[in-house]
Amino acid sequence: MDAFDLFRKLGAGAKFDFKRFGKDAERFKVLRPQSKNGGGSGDPLAEIDYFGTGKQEDRFQLSRDTRESEEEISDAEEEQTCHTGKRKRVVEGKSLKRKKNKSGKNQTQDASALDVGAQQDEEAGEGVRWMSSLEKKAEGPANEGKGKPSQKRLKHLHQEKINRMRHQNRINVHGTDIPDPVSTFEELQEEYQLDPRIIQNIRAAGFQTPTPIQMQAIPLMLHRREILACAPTGSGKTIAFCLPLLAHLKKPVNKGFRALIISPTRELASQTHRELLKLSEGVGFRVHIIDKGSDAAKKFGPKSAKKFDILVTTPNRLIYLLKQDPPAVDLSSVEWLVVDESDKLFEDGKKGFRDQLATIFLACSSPHVRRALFSATFALDVEQWCRLNLDNLVSINIGQRNTAADTVEQELLFVGTENGKLLAMRDLIKKGFLPPVLVFVQSIDRARELFHELVYEGINVDVIHADRTQQQRDNVVSSFRSGKIWVLICTALLARGIDFKGVNLVINYDFPTSAVEYIHRIGRTGRAGHKGKALTFFTEDDKPLLRSIANVIKQAGCPVPDYMIGFKKIHSKVKRQLQKKPPRRTTIRTTPRFLLKKGHGKSKRNKAKTAKPSEGGQASTENTAD
Repeated sequence: MDAFDLFRKLGAGAKFDFKRFGKDAERFKVLRPQSKNGGGSGDPLAEIDYFGTGKQEDRFQLSRDTRESEEEISDAEEEQTCHTGKRKRVVEGKSLKRKKNKSGKNQTQDASALDVGAQQDEEAGEGVRWMSSLEKKAEGPANEGKGKPSQKRLKHLHQEKINRMRHQNRINVHGTDIPDPVSTFEELQEEYQLDPRIIQNIRAAGFQTPTPIQMQAIPLMLHRREILACAPTGSGKTIAFCLPLLAHLKKPVNKGFRALIISPTRELASQTHRELLKLSEGVGFRVHIIDKGSDAAKKFGPKSAKKFDILVTTPNRLIYLLKQDPPAVDLSSVEWLVVDESDKLFEDGKKGFRDQLATIFLACSSPHVRRALFSATFALDVEQWCRLNLDNLVSINIGQRNTAADTVEQELLFVGTENGKLLAMRDLIKKGFLPPVLVFVQSIDRARELFHELVYEGINVDVIHADRTQQQRDNVVSSFRSGKIWVLICTALLARGIDFKGVNLVINYDFPTSAVEYIHRIGRTGRAGHKGKALTFFTEDDKPLLRSIANVIKQAGCPVPDYMIGFKKIHSKVKRQLQKKPPRRTTIRTTPRFLLKKGHGKSKRNKAKTAKPSEGGQASTENTAD
């Protein structure tokens, strides 16, 4: 017994009160409503289809003899189906005669009749609203797949998934028409046709899944969007802009440089150049870095064959080539301009590169050029400039802006005076430490002085600063990477971008002049998810800047004494002065001053005795020579 037969049996003998439920009878097409033009009524039973759209029509082909032979059909049903035409019903004071359906079967009711009935019911505002599953099928094939969600629902679910992914990875993105982040590197090959060899090079370099900044920045750059990206130190920003460049350039073309990457230091430029060579292995891209301006002028000059693709350089060396007559490098074909550590390059004054950066921007004269700015910290003036000058900007922040990496254990140590720093340093060496270690000081002179004090401690220590030659700096960096140097003393030269694998400890021997500098210094450890530690010495003279550093440490979840947070906030003008001109500090030495003076006097007397001759004329001559 199917559902049709069951419904027919359950409804057998049912009677309908047309006088009481006249409106419902009209809606169910039991009675045809009288037209306003005075038209007569037709045969309602001839048009009604109680059970569907006419597909069950053959079920009504049963003859009267066959229905009478069934034991389950009652006489009441027979009377209702066979003699309905003989009855008279009064609806709203009007008598209607119904004719018997000679053919013995109901005609199909189309979907338009259902719509008319629903419209009449809405106009009347009365009656009971009724809908059957068969009537839903009559509305069209769109509603046949009841279990399948609509396109709007699918779009909503997809957006919820994307929002959940961004929330889990702390991705904050602002802009219009933002593409979805990617969760695997294979998606780049499927959706953006990235060269499979580049994917293999990524795997060979040890990268399994993209980091949060790579998830969102790579699709944006592949869509040729101009971006301002801020992510913590050690979060993979170099791969985030190198990979889209290779995907966009596709293959080597002899049109000159089509991508330009600007870095603040020679060491960071060398690191970026090395990463690009790894990623483009087997693809054939020509990646260049400017070592010497004179050699680059001959190599990249107007007489060259333009067999270049990507240029990595520092601002000053590129400006030297642009100022040649004619310019020794042509940037008119540049399609991507990437500024790494952009907040440092946007700094004004002697330490910044704002003027040089403006000249480089103007030299990239292609109408198709796109710009991307990356850094671990950002100032408001950089963001304002980008919003005014970049086209349809998209800004990306991973976590809170201007915060330290949460993989670094941070500690503040009060040492009293400048001499206390050296005592604390030697105590740390005596207790034992796990190399490699980076030690930051505020000036070149203090780097030299600290090196001369620690060189006799029995540890492998070296120093790097701007006064050393390029060859010396490269040798020191390579020795530190290979483990030959345990402790490396440096200035702010290495505070930005340099990726030393496995630095276990960063010591701020001199207190940083700003929270931004502190974030970059301690960012040399705790990179790529590894744990690290940062130790910062401070004295009474460092009290004005202590509050801002303590806030950074507290935001990272490390313990900070409450009295540090309660310090009075210094004026912004004073803060800028301290950044430009750090406080003067005493010389790093362990020999007491009176011993130095006493020894200095003895050495003078000893020289005078040895220089005293038998004849005064000779003595005066030697004294003059000295």
